[in-house]
Amino acid sequence: MDEGRGAVLGEGERAFLGGQRVAHLATVDGAGIPSVGPVCFTVAGDAVYISIDRKPKSGRPLKRLRNIAENPHVALTADHYDDDDWSQLRWVMVRGRAEILESGEEHDDAQRLLRAKYQQYRAMDLAPLPVIAIRIQRVIGWSAASGAGAR
Repeated sequence: MDEGRGAVLGEGERAFLGGQRVAHLATVDGAGIPSVGPVCFTVAGDAVYISIDRKPKSGRPLKRLRNIAENPHVALTADHYDDDDWSQLRWVMVRGRAEILESGEEHDDAQRLLRAKYQQYRAMDLAPLPVIAIRIQRVIGWSAASGAGAR
């Protein structure tokens, strides 16, 4: 059974998230319709950061940004799946309130951390682009190795 707890990430959860390259961000629009998509992310303190980048888009604001503007409650899940060894299965989900950072010290620090983690970001001009900051309110996780949910 999964067990949720407070906002502070444990060291094991922090290390697990730090080692993951992709997570899935779930947002919900004002009508309650969910949307889930893969994101690059980093964790600092009790927040998760996701930068918007310059991949080809439709020209409209991204659905995740529109959803957050309508409903800031989000969830982000990172997992490890090993088809050959299910004893290695694990996932961590953080839930919280998302905020869009357009500029400022926290925005710039988040982009610096994301550039350090993802080589592809180093050549991109991210500075004028927004950052999603998830203020972690709840941590939920599961690991096959421990046989139990989060502490």
